[in-house]
Amino acid sequence: MLAPVWAILVQQIWLEVDTETKKLLTELRGQRLLILPNHPTFQDPVITFLLSGVMGQAYYYLSALELFESPLASFFQGLGVYSIRRGLSDRPSIAQTIDLLTQPGCHLVIFPEGGCSFQNDTVMPFRSGAVQLAMQVLNRFAKQGEALPDLYCVPIAIKYRYQNEMKPVIRRTLTRLEQGLKLPVKPMANEYQRLRTISQRVLSQIEQDYNLHTPDVQQQPWNQRIAQLREKVLSRCEQSLGLSASPHEPLRERTYRIQDMLKQRQEALESEDALPATGLMDYQLLEKSVKRLLNFEAIYDGYVAEKPTSERFLDTLVRLEREVFDIDQPAPKSLRKALLKAGEPLNLKDWFELYRRDRSATVNQLTLQIQQEVQTNLDLLNER
Repeated sequence: MLAPVWAILVQQIWLEVDTETKKLLTELRGQRLLILPNHPTFQDPVITFLLSGVMGQAYYYLSALELFESPLASFFQGLGVYSIRRGLSDRPSIAQTIDLLTQPGCHLVIFPEGGCSFQNDTVMPFRSGAVQLAMQVLNRFAKQGEALPDLYCVPIAIKYRYQNEMKPVIRRTLTRLEQGLKLPVKPMANEYQRLRTISQRVLSQIEQDYNLHTPDVQQQPWNQRIAQLREKVLSRCEQSLGLSASPHEPLRERTYRIQDMLKQRQEALESEDALPATGLMDYQLLEKSVKRLLNFEAIYDGYVAEKPTSERFLDTLVRLEREVFDIDQPAPKSLRKALLKAGEPLNLKDWFELYRRDRSATVNQLTLQIQQEVQTNLDLLNER
């Protein structure tokens, strides 16, 4: 099988699966499995594909629709990948997911964070859709008067660790960002202080794009500035597109709705030269705003300071590269080992009666429990 060689040569990653995880997945081989990993990087689908090779088991994968806009769309389909329009009620995708999980022995991978977190040590809140769909599968059996089958949710923690000395790479990346931002290059200065100087410039520039960079704002703590900036950008995007404001919804859900509305407008104007009028924000800034919201969703001041590892440094630097150089996927920095650990499986059949009594609360409880299990195992991997 050439996949591991390709992963090392092209993606610069290789997979290490612990003995307990192999044993657990072997014991569940013939069962219906909903595999729920964290999603720190764009390479996570490659890791789960490598896992399927290690286990000798074909997996299906639920992916964002954008993946199928690439030249490799037919290749992904051949691997068992199908798409969903994020942030919307995609009925065909929902129906396909339910049909797949109805089949005996189906192994389906869904990333419940809903997109990349770009953080190697922490998880974003899990969306409840995956568990909800799995419960609908059991409900189908119940309505047909059939015995409920076993249907397991398997939390999976993925942790990347660089295999080489990364200080030279960090310094080169800092220098490149300083040059791109026209900051003084200080190769002998402390790396963390250089990172903060770069981050300060980027934060200020983004605030200026939305006329939010004032003397009062500059005096506020960074996390307060970041939170205010996120909400202001979301609200302005929604107003510009005529979308209802949803301040209590997760950032990612709101962002995907904005993204979908932009896509709809672009498709409607493909044969025209003019871009749509949007009122508060021009079209280019709206597109850039979506990228920024997704890129910086999970970022917070203190992530690197809490644990200044190479991985946390480069998590942050990759985000900054995406913003400063307007690139989607910066080139791999060096060879990384992907550590993978499965958590305690949850048999949803055991929760079905509780689900029938209170669907929303049960789904939310299960989703939170799975999220916490992934974070617990991620913490264990961090200690290795």
